[in-house]
Amino acid sequence: MKLAIIPNEAASETIPILIAKGMVDPGAKIAKGEGVRYVPLLEGREDDVKRMNIYVIDGDAFKRGNRSPQNRIKERLAHLDYDLIEKLPMRWEFVGDIAIVRLHDDLVPYGKEIGKVYAKELNVNTVCADICGVIGELREPTTEILYGEKAESTRLENGIRYKFDVTKIMFASGNIDERNRMRNLDCKGETIVDMFAGIGYFSLPIAKYAGPKNIIACEKNPDSYHYLCENIRLNDVNNVTPVLGDNRDLDVKGADRIMMGYVQTTSKFLWKAKEMIKAGGIIHYHDTFYVNGYEEQINSNFSNIFGKDGYRITRIKEVKSFAPSVSHYVADITIL
Repeated sequence: MKLAIIPNEAASETIPILIAKGMVDPGAKIAKGEGVRYVPLLEGREDDVKRMNIYVIDGDAFKRGNRSPQNRIKERLAHLDYDLIEKLPMRWEFVGDIAIVRLHDDLVPYGKEIGKVYAKELNVNTVCADICGVIGELREPTTEILYGEKAESTRLENGIRYKFDVTKIMFASGNIDERNRMRNLDCKGETIVDMFAGIGYFSLPIAKYAGPKNIIACEKNPDSYHYLCENIRLNDVNNVTPVLGDNRDLDVKGADRIMMGYVQTTSKFLWKAKEMIKAGGIIHYHDTFYVNGYEEQINSNFSNIFGKDGYRITRIKEVKSFAPSVSHYVADITIL
């Protein structure tokens, strides 16, 4: 059998990609080695994996039968009532050695038992439940530990390490393409303001790869700010200035670029962006809109602040679905 060798620090990012691309043998177990994971590949996919610059060797894998993790989980929890089994989460998200699932209210009384089964079948140390998404202005998650003790982990993504506590910090995995795009921008010599920095979602890839002079990364949530500072150190960047506080209190003028990585109420902060941006500067504006009216609404928001001739939209991209008929969009807008 062909085995892909994945370093542990890249496992949480790379293995889900291999699985999504249909390259991993679901009937064999991913094994741990010294500093690496051995991922069993489906026959004929080794060349595809090699083209991803992943080393492939011949080896033996522990066969588990042609059963997916979902099926194995259902088998181990088969003693539960049928309607409960049908409500078991069949999707999850990995953050290092932590798996996060959405747990139906009816399953909460069985949370500890469910967490233990998922930990074993998904080969992780901690399983957490996302109870009801994020709440409040600070976008705080409603996440609880079902099994294990450690809620802090590090996610490696596109060469950036994001360290955070999953019970305190919201991490939007659906924004991965946008975070990757940030590293490919040309920001040489720029002064950038990240108005909603979080743990460094956008600031860090720009700082490390896009060449800015300085990024003023503002974050209001003390927990997020703590990990923003930690991740600046972890990624060894020296061109990010973290600021704890409300971005409306920033004293900045003449910024070359402004990141507005927030949703739902982002337009309420456009007046502050206008104060900070210079003519010719670029705003990366995130918000949620109805899918049939996003461009009209973006124009309305910006014309109210900058005037109808005070800006130019150069790009609009759907980031991810947010709710029925509503999506999260990002617009690149040059200020004239």
